[in-house]
Amino acid sequence: MASKSFKPSRLSTSSDAAEANKPPLPPTVTFGRRTSSGRYISYSRDDLDSELGSGDYMNYTVHMPPTPDNQPMDPSMSQKVEEQYVSSSLFTGGFNSVTRAHLMDKVIESEANHPQMAGAKGSSCAIPGCDSKVMSDGRGVDILPCECDFKICRDCYIDAVKAGGGICPGCKEPYKNTELDEVAVDSGRPLPLPPPAAMSKMERRLSLMKSTKSVLMRSQTGDFDHNRWLFETRGTYGYGNAIWPNDGGFANGKGDDDVVVPTELISKPWRPLTRKLKIPAAVLSPYRLLIFVRMIALGLFLAWRVNHPNNDAIWLWGMSVVCEIWFAFSWLLDQLPKLCPVNRSTDLNVLKDKFEMPSPNNPCGKSDLPGIDVFVSTADPEKEPPLVTSNTILSILAANYPVEKLACYVSDDGGALLTFEAMAEAASFANIWVPFCRKHDIEPRNPESYFSLKRDPYKNKVKSDFVKDRRRVKREYDEFKVRINGLPDSIRRRSDAYHAREEIKAMKLQRQNRDDEPVENVKIQKATWMADGTHWPGTWLSPGPEHTKGDHAGVIQVMLKPPSDEPLLGSADDTKFIDLTDVDIRLPLLVYVSREKRPGYDHNKKAGAMNALVRASAIMSNGPFILNLDCDHYIYNSQAMREGMCFMMDRGGDRLCYVQFPQRFEGIDPSDRYANHNTVFFDVNMRALDGLQGPVYVGTGCLFRRIALYGFDPPRSKEHHPGFCSCCFSRRKRASMENTAEENRALRMGDSDDEEMNLSLLPKRFGNSTFLIDSIPVAEFQGRPLADHPAVKHGRPPGALTIPRELLDASTVAEAISVISCWYEDKTEWGQRVGWIYGSVTEDVVTGYRMHNRGWKSVYCVTKRDAFRGTAPINLTDRLHQVLRWATGSVEIFFSRNNALLASPKMKVLQRIAYLNVGIYPFTSIFLIVYCFLPALSLFSGQFIVQTLNVTFLAYLLTITLTLCMLAVLEIKWSGIELEEWWRNEQFWLIGGTSAHLAAVLQGLLKVIAGIEISFTLTSKSGGDDVDDEFADLYIVKWTSLMLPPIIIMMVNLIAIAVGVSRTIYSVIPQWSRLVGGVFFSFWVLAHLYPFAKGLMGRRGRTPTVVFVWSGLIAITISLLWVAINPPAGTNQIGGSFQFP
Repeated sequence: MASKSFKPSRLSTSSDAAEANKPPLPPTVTFGRRTSSGRYISYSRDDLDSELGSGDYMNYTVHMPPTPDNQPMDPSMSQKVEEQYVSSSLFTGGFNSVTRAHLMDKVIESEANHPQMAGAKGSSCAIPGCDSKVMSDGRGVDILPCECDFKICRDCYIDAVKAGGGICPGCKEPYKNTELDEVAVDSGRPLPLPPPAAMSKMERRLSLMKSTKSVLMRSQTGDFDHNRWLFETRGTYGYGNAIWPNDGGFANGKGDDDVVVPTELISKPWRPLTRKLKIPAAVLSPYRLLIFVRMIALGLFLAWRVNHPNNDAIWLWGMSVVCEIWFAFSWLLDQLPKLCPVNRSTDLNVLKDKFEMPSPNNPCGKSDLPGIDVFVSTADPEKEPPLVTSNTILSILAANYPVEKLACYVSDDGGALLTFEAMAEAASFANIWVPFCRKHDIEPRNPESYFSLKRDPYKNKVKSDFVKDRRRVKREYDEFKVRINGLPDSIRRRSDAYHAREEIKAMKLQRQNRDDEPVENVKIQKATWMADGTHWPGTWLSPGPEHTKGDHAGVIQVMLKPPSDEPLLGSADDTKFIDLTDVDIRLPLLVYVSREKRPGYDHNKKAGAMNALVRASAIMSNGPFILNLDCDHYIYNSQAMREGMCFMMDRGGDRLCYVQFPQRFEGIDPSDRYANHNTVFFDVNMRALDGLQGPVYVGTGCLFRRIALYGFDPPRSKEHHPGFCSCCFSRRKRASMENTAEENRALRMGDSDDEEMNLSLLPKRFGNSTFLIDSIPVAEFQGRPLADHPAVKHGRPPGALTIPRELLDASTVAEAISVISCWYEDKTEWGQRVGWIYGSVTEDVVTGYRMHNRGWKSVYCVTKRDAFRGTAPINLTDRLHQVLRWATGSVEIFFSRNNALLASPKMKVLQRIAYLNVGIYPFTSIFLIVYCFLPALSLFSGQFIVQTLNVTFLAYLLTITLTLCMLAVLEIKWSGIELEEWWRNEQFWLIGGTSAHLAAVLQGLLKVIAGIEISFTLTSKSGGDDVDDEFADLYIVKWTSLMLPPIIIMMVNLIAIAVGVSRTIYSVIPQWSRLVGGVFFSFWVLAHLYPFAKGLMGRRGRTPTVVFVWSGLIAITISLLWVAINPPAGTNQIGGSFQFP
């Protein structure tokens, strides 16, 4: 193997010879530029400004291609060694504890077969007595610091440099370069945090990116664009924006002004990345007209109802009028935000042309797309199976996005070793699955879903070896599932074996200390052991001190280290499974994160876990965009992230806080009995909100802009919302804007009138991590759209994101450990203004509301192929509890400062109405339950809500009903949903409104008024017999108190119909009009509750006994109560003339 030599890993610094033996210091230069030959040239700030400000050199660059005497140098070997060490170490730490790195030679029982994976097998160190592994590069090739190719591990190399005088133990010659990284990691020593420096790594990276300002497109200012003339000449040496003539002269001999430019380099017309598709006027205009017609009809109807009371049953009339007024108000809140629905489309070809094709500013065609950090959250491996989470991770790793720009972070809030090892197994299987997906363009890229497809898997597959490859990958996936499903037993057996060994050791030690005394049984805490024979720092199977779900250290493990910057193409010999010739075999960064938990701290559930990931990812990868996924929601469309990026990178995309994708579900019964698909919300309401300020955030499938999560205002927010005195103070504000740094104008929070961001307040808001604070302007700059159009006022220069990433070092991961500690958020604004917002079980809605309240916009991205797919509960009780949680969060929002009535002027009126409806809709349940009992009360009493069924009442009723049906038809027309889905949604609206919503209101009121929290739990369960049925869970009946109100409503209405019919038939003067009105509305209630009744019946009519018992008791009670209230004529006794013998 050819030898490799070290080279300096930092920007050039000025140091004296006397300081050569001192420990390396952080870089002290303020700016550095990397030349094409690999050298760094340092500048002072004044030199830089003078160079960039010079008109002669502003747009002059010359790139020299590699030649025998001009070879680009690889990144520092020591940095590669450091990164390999970091990725093989388990970092732990937290409150009042040191941060330690534990080098793991084994992460899982099976062999790690990918060079990027933690614990990957490599060559052994040649130093006698050392069993460590030699570090390797992205292809698994050993990194050897000496030309003699002597195999040496990182620790032995450090000893040779420090203690051995820099002499190679193999050839006894001095190393040519002995420069070490700034932090020497020792598994037995605490890791220091990064020392303060004149310029941090983040600041240096921002400077390198902004150095491309010299080639900023002049089209923004209307000046002549010199970059259009930048091209690579053919047959000449070098290329640049100085035109290099072929024959020593210019094309026509007349000078610079008449240079002939190749036609293929003439700039193409500017094209947008997205388009707004308006709803056809033939559909939208009648839809809006019907809304106003129904509003007028409702107003006239309510006025008529108030002016025409039923004096015979004033109580019945009063209750009905109050309910109808509330229903009209609730309908207005729901309908008004639907006035401006829109559809949108993206153009992925334009995205590829702008960001991934060779251009004047990106001659090599490297990806100029910004990075994306994907967050996957899980909390309990027993409730969220590790196999499901692993499949989600595999779909992320195989996504069609630049590998070096993608990072996946998995938050394990339970700190379970089962989740840790399942992730490691997934990372190992990704070595086969991801290249297979890239080679054959597999969709979907979730292996469980792909191998379960019921369609022909060989359709549209053109490569001859696809059948063979698929069969081999399928066999490997089956083995992978066996390993995942066997992990719980494997971990338990391993822990038992190590525990027995520890007990034997303790007993031997006791015998040695006590010669002839009887040996007592030794009690040792039963720990959970990792595959390398050490204690797991997280939650133990048998909870012990500092090893429980609510009390354990923070853990970070880089499962897959960051990929190389250049593609690594496979070959036929790279793996024994499939031929990967010309297939990129790199894998994205994969990190396991379990935040620290300690007693006495409020960890804020999922929102707290998400905020910990935001901080850790900002330090390790700092992707300017964040994709949030639940562990059971996988990427169904590998292009989904590119579709979302089209909106973020388009003109005006810098004002978008997030792109929300619709939720689509698998495993739902064909009839969708309980409206699990929720298509009315995702395809009607969300599309309508997209025409306003944007859709609400629904908790998963959302692409965030990082700085929007940080609580900053959108750029140019002051321009769109001037104060009342803007005419007087506009000039002063404009002047201050001109004197403010560009990044500070972009990073502005709305609670300050100063245009310039006060940097001294950032530690108070974000915590004391300088690394985290330094990453903020970098993320803001990387998230800007391209400045390739005059309308892009807040863009970045093309080609700025093509520079290589920073290599991971130990101090970076140590800093990440510190920011996921339980104390980090103390006295900061995390959860209050920054990140996911705390204080509600529906933290997703509140987080999106806060962003819209600051003036941000959001976009709804509906792709032709579903972007993401997940699972939803098809069992009635599980579905009711899901709706209960959502409704409880809405009640909490209504009684908090996040109520839309308190929104800022930056939120649009209709958007405010939509958020107001989010907080108010559970209260409809109070009026809905009353209204569902009104038909029965009418039949029992022989009265009706109106005096008589006259023509006016029937005309109003007919108009309101017809307009509602016509609105439903038009909604179906412009949204694309089906009529059956609309009807299922109406049915479950009444089912949820009479059960879960009422419980949520009760729970919310008790919490607000008395501070009492109520949890509705399952009390009994009966299971189905058919385990082979895909929808067996649909027929399982789990009794819960939420079922009582709908059951009572059904029984009362059925009894009332029987009572009303019998009274009318046997009465002397039948009141058929009152009977018809009462029976009609009772059937209306029962029709809506039909899916609920069907769910109670279980499979094939096998009804649980408890249903019969409750139904009989309630029916008897109501019947006796009615007889007592209104006994038959001619008697005053309860029960009429019936007497016991």
